[in-house]
Amino acid sequence: MIMVKADKKLIFVVTNDSTVFLKDGIASAFEMFGGRMTEVKELVARLDTASKNDKKMCDVSFGVISSHFGFVPGNYTVAPYDHVMSCKADYEAVQAKKDYLGKLEYVAKPFDKVVVCVPKDMFAMMLENDTFQDGKVIAVTSPDFKKDCEDRGWTFLERKGARVGKENAEEIFKMIEEIC
Repeated sequence: MIMVKADKKLIFVVTNDSTVFLKDGIASAFEMFGGRMTEVKELVARLDTASKNDKKMCDVSFGVISSHFGFVPGNYTVAPYDHVMSCKADYEAVQAKKDYLGKLEYVAKPFDKVVVCVPKDMFAMMLENDTFQDGKVIAVTSPDFKKDCEDRGWTFLERKGARVGKENAEEIFKMIEEIC
């Protein structure tokens, strides 16, 4: 098998769903959710349209941990559902049914950087599961996990704002721009 190195860095941004559904019918996971997910979607859009030296800066993929479907890539279609997970017990129940951590672990492997913007208890599950490889993650999370991130060679950013915060979004953009 011959591996070809991509000419652009591969960036994967992952977050969880929101209680705010923007569509009544079927839509892509990217289009479906608003509310707290808006900050993450704005970061994804900014990265996806960025250029450096007159070329597209990086290739960006987006994924959502959905309460009903488990992990879904941002371009997969979803329909609205009644219950959106909001606590550790919910995250564990969806994990038991859908194994979103296993899917994330598999999907994240080829990416150069993984930006993770999820609630504290879900992030704890990711750490416990060793979901992501050392050195690849930019984690926007609770200060409780700063040392865990440092021990894995991950970049830690304290969660400010609904999911990312403007300061963190700017810092993430700069970090990715530097590696591209």
